Amino acid sequence: MVTVDYDNLFQKRCKKIKDMALKLRVKKQIAKIIESPEIGKPMKHDRKGTREVYVPPFRLSYAHLPEEDKIIFLDLYHKDEQ
Repeated sequence: MVTVDYDNLFQKRCKKIKDMALKLRVKKQIAKIIESPEIGKPMKHDRKGTREVYVPPFRLSYAHLPEEDKIIFLDLYHKDEQ
């Protein structure tokens, strides 16, 4: 069983979402990631070791640690703030 952890920044940004439809899309993506952690696009350079999934207009960043069987959700940020 995969253990899931949420970074404080991720929790803070999720709480600020007012649009319930967007919250639902984010929750669905989180469920998909938990089922299949390799689903996201692998990042390069400074963010190597993390992955991202696009939830329009946001990106959901997470780290999958296969040796620990753990997923850490790091950030939810707007596409233009990258």
